[in-house]
Amino acid sequence: MSKKTIKLLLIATMIMVALFVLTACQASTPTAAPTQAPVPTCPAPEPCPVQPPAMEAPFEALWKASPHNDAEAEAFVHWNETEDKKIPVACAACHSTPGYLDFLGADGSEAGKVDQPADIGTTVTCNACHNDATAKLTSVKFPSGVEVTGLGAEARCMVCHQGRASKVQVDAQIEKFQATDPDVVVKPVKEGDTEVRFGFINIHYFAAAATLYGDEVKGGYEYDGKAYDFKNDHVEGYNTCVGCHNPHTTEVKVEECALCHEGVKTVEDLKNVRMISSAPDYDGDGDVKEGMAGEIEGLQTALYTAIQAYAKEVAGLAIVYDSAAYPYFFADADGDGKGDTSDKGPVAYSNWTPRLLKAAYNYQLSVKDPGAFAHGNKYIVQLLYDSIEDLNAKLSTPVDMSKMHRDDAGHFAGNTEAFRHWDAEEGKVPGACAKCHTATGLPQFLKEGTNITNHASNGFQCSTCHDEANWPARYEVNTVTFPSGAKLTFGEKVDANLCLLCHQGRESTVSVNNALKGLEEDTPSDKIRFRNVHYFAAGATLFGKDARGIYEYEGKEYAGQFTHEGNLNKCTDCHDSHTLEVKVAACTGCHGVDDPEKIRLSLKEDYDGDGDTTEGLAGEVETYREKLYAAIQAYAKDVAGVGIVYNPLAYPYFFADADGDGKADTSDKGPVAYASWTPRLLKAAYNYQYATKDPGGFAHNARYVLQALYDSITDLKAKVPSIDTTGLVRP
Repeated sequence: MSKKTIKLLLIATMIMVALFVLTACQASTPTAAPTQAPVPTCPAPEPCPVQPPAMEAPFEALWKASPHNDAEAEAFVHWNETEDKKIPVACAACHSTPGYLDFLGADGSEAGKVDQPADIGTTVTCNACHNDATAKLTSVKFPSGVEVTGLGAEARCMVCHQGRASKVQVDAQIEKFQATDPDVVVKPVKEGDTEVRFGFINIHYFAAAATLYGDEVKGGYEYDGKAYDFKNDHVEGYNTCVGCHNPHTTEVKVEECALCHEGVKTVEDLKNVRMISSAPDYDGDGDVKEGMAGEIEGLQTALYTAIQAYAKEVAGLAIVYDSAAYPYFFADADGDGKGDTSDKGPVAYSNWTPRLLKAAYNYQLSVKDPGAFAHGNKYIVQLLYDSIEDLNAKLSTPVDMSKMHRDDAGHFAGNTEAFRHWDAEEGKVPGACAKCHTATGLPQFLKEGTNITNHASNGFQCSTCHDEANWPARYEVNTVTFPSGAKLTFGEKVDANLCLLCHQGRESTVSVNNALKGLEEDTPSDKIRFRNVHYFAAGATLFGKDARGIYEYEGKEYAGQFTHEGNLNKCTDCHDSHTLEVKVAACTGCHGVDDPEKIRLSLKEDYDGDGDTTEGLAGEVETYREKLYAAIQAYAKDVAGVGIVYNPLAYPYFFADADGDGKADTSDKGPVAYASWTPRLLKAAYNYQYATKDPGGFAHNARYVLQALYDSITDLKAKVPSIDTTGLVRP
């Protein structure tokens, strides 16, 4: 019997049952009799036995007890005593269900704005979040004007939990009042008959999404010239509001946090969480084991101290803060710490300067998101740190920041160029870069053997190096292929092989020779472009001639893999795998110095010709670099015909200097890239960049680096005899 036949039989059976019940009901009801013959009265009919079951909304009980349904909360009763008993347009979207539906356009109005004040008396009810409009909601626009797209159910939360201000609003007020001096108290201005004051700007409450998305939405006041963390990505499944909070109770899913975070049993315990990626002592109190909530509290205390000192010393009026009373910052003319009062109540602070406003805004942001330690702790740390630093610039007795830290170690520093370079490309990191510059690239490479475009990440995650399927084991890598084609290893299943996957550079002797094949050694060619080894190619340096990462001149012998005494021959033997810091204590035991740059090892001669045989190998390499740069400039001018200058911070690093003033030539597009490359010049410049971009080369394999630098200088001298090589010795 087919499925279709069975389905038809079931439907027919249901219809027959319904007819039977209907007939039974009708049979129990008396019918009208002919008018000419009275009928006896029948007893009252029994009720029909078929009754529809009582309907209950899913999760209704959970919602009823949630803050979103607290009908007595200030968030819903604030307007009850107003004259019109209405919630204003500016507030209605997040403080009433009608206003929220109006904002979304679920009531048939235009989406993205509230058209009219909302009636008081509602909370955030079921139909606020469950309707056709929210089902289609996939993007949210923040006060900064930035729109976050590609969202799921969390978009419903982010409509309101984003705050009501940003850097944009703070800067707009400063511009409106033409407050060009950051330390002059801004006076009121007249707009018609109304006096408008330069006042405090409030982010509003529970702006969790602004904290979570960080620099991406610019909810905090971000200081010019500073870089900030983007969205704080947690492990998969816990990257959104509804991933970490029950959407109906708003409670944190503590039991799920406890799966990874030991000792977590309550929400309060979450304040003690500190990931291994959070190595620095951010607030400078000497405690690197406290949770990130403690670090933020320490910075808040320091910032409040700076705010009060600045207000008194620069703005000329002391200030106090009350988190529970609008407008939060109050005058304290007598300095008793209690705030001034008048017959109208506490006196709002009035001596705002632009510098004070920025710092106060960031302080309030950190306070009004009590979950900031989980939502975006590094972003908050950066905002607080920068605010203290900015105020300190004007204080006679600055807040001590000597032990504070702003940024994370390299692998976790999401605010750095290594992870932010592709923001202008909508955060799409190309396959050629994804392996080493995204949290997901390395696992993808290990699984697929190649990379495709990955989305930009806020630094590495635990799952970048740790195999989630076999947690907490690291991914196993036995051999690593270097740019030269060499397959190298520290041994089977050695964790340090993971480091080699990225710390190997992206060029080699092989690729440089391929690029220069068939070209005249000292003739400039437009076929040549600078070949950049990339950064921190420590693995290639360590393996020396086996990896051929540096440019090795034909006919020369080069050092192979550098081996240290004892058990200090791999990346993770000498560096902490998370902070990347050198294990200095391991050096001190044998070398008797507290600075690795002072170590000299067995290389005893004066290689750089400066007469100092006691300086560390770092000093020998540095002098060699200086001499090579001078040789490069001499060759570029005398042979290539165009002067050259180097900038380690600006791609493509080498720039034209036609007038010889030591500064890069410029055009309307910026500095002019060097274009008069000859094969000989490129080889030397490549090695100069290599030695510069592996700042630990003196420890990784000093002999190999010094050999290459020496060969580069002497190769240039073959065409420019005036290049000084006096005293230079090749190891």
